[in-house]
Amino acid sequence: MVLVNRGSIALTRVLLTHRWWVLLLVCAVLVVFVVGYSSEHGRIAVRVISPIYREMDANVTAQGTVLPVNDFQARANFSGVVDEIYVHVGQKVNAGQMLVVMRDQYAASRVATAKANLQATEVSKENVERSGSQEDRIGFAANLTKAKDEDKAAAASLKTLEELEARGSASHAEVVAAEQRLQDADAGLRALKERTTSRYSTTDVASWKRRLAADKAALAAEQVSYANANIRSPISGTVYVIPISHYDFVPMGAELLHVADLSKIYVRANFFEQDVAQLKPGQPATITWDGNPNRQWHGHIMVNPLALTRSGDLNVGQSTVAIDDAHEDLPVNTNVTVTILVAKHNHALTIPRQALHRDDNERQQYVYCLRDGRLTKTPVDIGLVTSFDAEIISGIRAQDVIALSAVNHRPLVANMQAKAAD
Repeated sequence: MVLVNRGSIALTRVLLTHRWWVLLLVCAVLVVFVVGYSSEHGRIAVRVISPIYREMDANVTAQGTVLPVNDFQARANFSGVVDEIYVHVGQKVNAGQMLVVMRDQYAASRVATAKANLQATEVSKENVERSGSQEDRIGFAANLTKAKDEDKAAAASLKTLEELEARGSASHAEVVAAEQRLQDADAGLRALKERTTSRYSTTDVASWKRRLAADKAALAAEQVSYANANIRSPISGTVYVIPISHYDFVPMGAELLHVADLSKIYVRANFFEQDVAQLKPGQPATITWDGNPNRQWHGHIMVNPLALTRSGDLNVGQSTVAIDDAHEDLPVNTNVTVTILVAKHNHALTIPRQALHRDDNERQQYVYCLRDGRLTKTPVDIGLVTSFDAEIISGIRAQDVIALSAVNHRPLVANMQAKAAD
């Protein structure tokens, strides 16, 4: 009985010892499971992306107004009534074509009178410079011929009488009379020659030149007055605005109409101050208009902003953008959107802009890389930046996994345990 009891006790002790080992083993497994489960479920789920290589453009946009390159704005040069309108909106006109007539019934007669006075003065000046009119010159020529003949005859007569006097056949008085005749003929011939060459003095010539200049100025003034009433187009183009009607009374300076070559237009665009430094002449531009959303126009920057002006609460710089492919299909004075391509990189490593972070007291930007279950704060150098993407010059590689945001909207911090969201 004693032996049986001792054996039972020993067996019981063995069984109890094994139970403790089993319990310890089960507890260890439970601990490992709980720790692993807690560790796994303690990680924050984050949205992640991988950097990609792609073509990246940097653009700046501005609002602008379409204007013609060569615009003729006809205006009333005096207050009056619109007498005639010879054109209509959309009509093609040539340089010199009549457009509008303002009522001034004396303009044409004043021009005609000024022209007549100028022509008369020109004739008089020409007569003075040529020592007489055409009729005078014809008469002078005939008289000059007679005077030359008389001079020759007087000289021949004197010679004959001198020979006769030497033979005693003529008296001395006859010779003296012949000498006087020759002197008179010479004097008449000299006077006639002076009249044909120097009839008027230099003072007379200068006086007529001044009269001619005065008459030209008077005609020019009357022609300006006539042009003020009879308005012609100085350029070839299209009439695109006529704000007046027949018989309207308009004040001096009022707009009458506009003519322009609508195939040569440009945009006067206002760029924000932070974008002005990126603009350079020749940069390509794309122009869009809400009135025709299916059409795009293309051009380039002609002139950079030279100064900034205040527009509301912002400083803007005004730039001129040429339109290279206009075909009279973009109305003048419309508001358009101008997009300027300021830079283009064909093989840029990019990430979404929201993946970039920067502390208030730091200038260096960084991203959070997901590595070995933790977020690693990684500084990066930035290149081109758009509204949605940023170019990474250095700091990360295409193989890296970048955290965007936590699924539960918790802020991301360095060394935070994290995992990629499903």
